Amino acid sequence: MNLAGYIDHTILKADATREQVIQVCEEAKTHGFWSVCVNPYYVSLVAEALKGSSVRVCSVIGFPLGASVTSVKAAETRQAIEDGAGEIDMVINVAALKNGDDQVVLQDIEGVVAALQGKAILKVILETCLLTDAEKIKACKLSKAAGAHFVKTSTGFSTGGATAEDIALMRREVGSDMGVKASGGIRSREIALQMIEAGASRIGASASVAIVLGEESQSTY
Repeated sequence: MNLAGYIDHTILKADATREQVIQVCEEAKTHGFWSVCVNPYYVSLVAEALKGSSVRVCSVIGFPLGASVTSVKAAETRQAIEDGAGEIDMVINVAALKNGDDQVVLQDIEGVVAALQGKAILKVILETCLLTDAEKIKACKLSKAAGAHFVKTSTGFSTGGATAEDIALMRREVGSDMGVKASGGIRSREIALQMIEAGASRIGASASVAIVLGEESQSTY
């Protein structure tokens, strides 16, 4: 299988330098990763570095807490797309979800979907480590109803990352119409393959090179 083609090669740490981001772009082109995922500040740099390649540009919105108001998430999304992003990973409003404010969660995702204007793919980060199974199921249903294209496990910045069990649950809930992205703590080829077997159609990792080379990495994302 073309494992590299599943991977969003990721660099989201706060102290990422321009040189490190460029290195990630070069790695993505060398290995054929699906995309490079960066904070909004670096989207234009990555778009320029990847110009002429098949590697897509991905950015994160409302990251990592999901607590921004919808208008801010929408503005971030529009700017990221203008700067060259073709995929957007937004963090769900975790607090609203846990408060049972389903309409707030739905409208938050719908606001970002509207901001896409059909120009990009949207993945909704659930932050599964903070949710009960019932909340995970509800988050999947709301993401699907709002028109998102993927659900995603984790930011990699909270108390836990992806598990095969969560991937299987999410895949059951969204069916075959949506993508499921596993991220957070995926540091080896073995773990990546377990996620795909459980139902993941995308992998988010900073240890992407180690994964495709069959090595082990201590990277946390």
